[in-house]
Amino acid sequence: MEEKKIQKRWQKTPLLRPKIRKVTVDISVGQSGEPLEKAGKALEQLTGQKPVKRKAKKTIRDFGIRKGEPIACLVTLRKEGAMEFLAKALQAVDNKISKDCFDNRGNFSFGIKEHIEIPGTKYLPEFGIFGMNISVALGRAGYRVKERRRTRSSIGTNHSLTIEEAMVFTKDTLGVEIV
Repeated sequence: MEEKKIQKRWQKTPLLRPKIRKVTVDISVGQSGEPLEKAGKALEQLTGQKPVKRKAKKTIRDFGIRKGEPIACLVTLRKEGAMEFLAKALQAVDNKISKDCFDNRGNFSFGIKEHIEIPGTKYLPEFGIFGMNISVALGRAGYRVKERRRTRSSIGTNHSLTIEEAMVFTKDTLGVEIV
């Protein structure tokens, strides 16, 4: 669909307008111990939330990773906190995202090579520099039916979010240029 058709459809039926459900920020260090602790502190400084550690799913001898060893930290942001962080993180990539960053469900992800590229972040030598992945989950009103515990149901194809709609939403709401 064209951009104008999509916007008319959202004006006619406001519940079809997408919204940001959550923003997930993760730093994968690849080893436990002091580097992971530093990454966790840097992530907490950026987001204002305490990160959760993630463990390795399998052993990879070449990289010195054992199954069950914590190797990454992750933060999930929702509502206003997600919008604030996302606005800063998109400035780090010059408000440009490739169209390849979008998946079939309308979500998108991008990476930042150095966390100090985010505006307002100061370099602290005791933390170091870390890269991070940022994943944004988009949805519509009614998406809860596929995630709730009781009487879980699937979402119809007419109500599911398309790539084109997600791109129009990110252009309008976040001011992102899609390359």
